[in-house]
Amino acid sequence: MLKGLVNAFKIEDLRKKILFTLGIFILYRLGAHIPIPGVNIKEMISAFARTYSGSILGFYDIFTGGALSRATIFSLGIMPYISAAIIFELLVPVIPSLAKLREEGDEGRRKITQYTRYFTVLVALVQSFGTTIFIESMKSPSGVSVVTHPGFGFRIMTILTLVTGAVVVMWLGERITEKGIGNGMSLLILIGIVARLPSQSLSITRMVLSGAMSWIQFIVLLALIFVVTAAVVLVTQAQRRIPVQYAKRVVGNKIYGGQATHLPLNVNAAGVIPIIFAQSILMFPNTIVSFFAKDAAWGQTLINLFRPTGPLYVTIYGVLIVFFAYFYT
Repeated sequence: MLKGLVNAFKIEDLRKKILFTLGIFILYRLGAHIPIPGVNIKEMISAFARTYSGSILGFYDIFTGGALSRATIFSLGIMPYISAAIIFELLVPVIPSLAKLREEGDEGRRKITQYTRYFTVLVALVQSFGTTIFIESMKSPSGVSVVTHPGFGFRIMTILTLVTGAVVVMWLGERITEKGIGNGMSLLILIGIVARLPSQSLSITRMVLSGAMSWIQFIVLLALIFVVTAAVVLVTQAQRRIPVQYAKRVVGNKIYGGQATHLPLNVNAAGVIPIIFAQSILMFPNTIVSFFAKDAAWGQTLINLFRPTGPLYVTIYGVLIVFFAYFYT
């Protein structure tokens, strides 16, 4: 693996792409640590961990790399763009004008991408308003608001900041896709999750040392991580090889062709996109309810129904993954 990485850096074009992607990662992580003006970050982190750890918002915070719990300019993360992309992917087969654009080739796809960007701004506006109300509602252990000067001015400034941050994140993802390595949106989600690994590993280590987690549980956890990772890699790399037999042809007195080969088809042709889309759809209702109606009885009922560990969430999640995998394949 290390030898392959060294060889990759010897190829100038590939080296530039790797360094460019790493540079975008650094910019993204810097933005995930720049706080929104007027928010007491220390109290915000404490209040979020105390109230929303393990909830749907805690799950959402994983995708943003901890940006939401720290109330940073990248709190919305890549989710507005993903939500807009989902909507347009579903609308293209339904709306004739959009379907016609897709059939026009690269030019039509560029127009659809541009429309997706515009809609991303609209989604970001809605989510930023909810996020602003959510941040204002957060209280420190002493009951003091985490916002220094709440009110209309703070809301306008925060909404503009969050929308701008969402647009910047979208732009960073597109730059990776265009000039870097891999799919930019997927990589930004990955780097956000990976950024949480050191703190999560430290937390697990403390649990083992304090006796809250036994050594047997720790070993089983490591084994599960290894098995799941190996299974994901296996499915991602797996191919179904369709036999192909070329017909023989006679040229003069000689016979050409007739050789047998195969057509490789990836078992998981859709990749990780169905999972990302399914999670985005399931997280959206609960996220909005958590922002606006978390104290209402119907809001609590909805939040409990769509808990990430609940049977309804898991069932719908599986159905959506199958649907989007079929849709993309």
